[in-house]
Amino acid sequence: MKVLSLFIYFSSLYNCHSPNKIISVEQSKVERTLQVGADRSDLYLPILKGKKVAVVLNQTSLKGGQHMLDYLSKQNILISKIFALEHGIRGKADAGEVIKDGKDAKTGLPIVSLYGSNKKPSKDQLTDVDIVLFDIQDVGVRFYTYISSLDYLMQSCIENNKKLLILDRPNPHAHYVDGPILDLSLKSFVGMHKVPTVYGMTIGEYAQMLNGEGWHNMSKKCDLTIIECSNYDRNQAYELPVKPSPNLPNHRSIILYPSICLFEGTHVSLGRGTNKQFQHFGIPGLQNQFTYSFTPQPNEGAKEPPQNGKVCYGVDLGDVDLDAFHKKGELTYQYIIDMYEACKKANVPFFIENNFFDKLAGNSSIKKMIVEGKSNEEIKASYQKELEEFKKLRSKYLIY
Repeated sequence: MKVLSLFIYFSSLYNCHSPNKIISVEQSKVERTLQVGADRSDLYLPILKGKKVAVVLNQTSLKGGQHMLDYLSKQNILISKIFALEHGIRGKADAGEVIKDGKDAKTGLPIVSLYGSNKKPSKDQLTDVDIVLFDIQDVGVRFYTYISSLDYLMQSCIENNKKLLILDRPNPHAHYVDGPILDLSLKSFVGMHKVPTVYGMTIGEYAQMLNGEGWHNMSKKCDLTIIECSNYDRNQAYELPVKPSPNLPNHRSIILYPSICLFEGTHVSLGRGTNKQFQHFGIPGLQNQFTYSFTPQPNEGAKEPPQNGKVCYGVDLGDVDLDAFHKKGELTYQYIIDMYEACKKANVPFFIENNFFDKLAGNSSIKKMIVEGKSNEEIKASYQKELEEFKKLRSKYLIY
């Protein structure tokens, strides 16, 4: 971890020639409680004071139990507007639901959507802004769209000469790296960069990589400052204090997410419209193979869930040992393989014919290998060489 004393920090912050400024304080030898970037107000408030600030926040943007928007307002920080990502600033919108511009009911501040037709702040939307503050809890998986929004935001900051301040937060999947590297011919909002499914980096580390590798395809780099977490060990299990989106309601769903989200490219329900989202999966027509069943119904975060109102037969993941899953530190394709074989046996359609499975997987090889009957071990072996190359690249940008 890079260590910087408060004295050095305040004397050198604005004279630093590096485009990435990582702000921390000297640690004592006494073990302390984890602090996320948002907790370290002594480091970021001096940067924000006297500036016109745009904020990128949602329901995970907490300092203690207080929403960051409320906290900054009480500190007399001049907030110009709120940029909203997927699921909105309160985290209640469905996955894929268009987020609309509007006003925050509590503060009256204007909300500008960055999810929908407008994914990148325009010049006009940044004219009354000096610095953009980004404080969003990521889950560390390529197809979770916050890192795509971060890319567009960084591009806009570069083009319009705006500073970007990131309050870093732990990644529940920071301890491992797994999955194929994205084939850029399948580039989309659920996969924009040549990274694996699980990239093992915090949002601050990821921003450093975007900047350092020049993946914005621009002549300049983003003027980026990162307020890092303190007392954070990336190898320890980290349970998010707030659900990051409506259909990742708890630790179990988040830990299982990388290994089962590929079902989103199939006809299989992942439990949207139930109270066990991403903790079980099933599909109609498999009653002769599975006894476990559930029926999706509209609810918050799933107004029109897949297989709405139909009895789905499949697997309950409520007994999966999460500690063992964490210690193993890898994703598995076994759930997908087993369900494909069950559907094939019952003559039930599995893949959705819209190429979304390949976009989520990051290449077209995973689907082909599943159809060919390859094992989980054979699929994982197919991408190990490129995965090792990514790990070397990743190591240059790790903070913790």
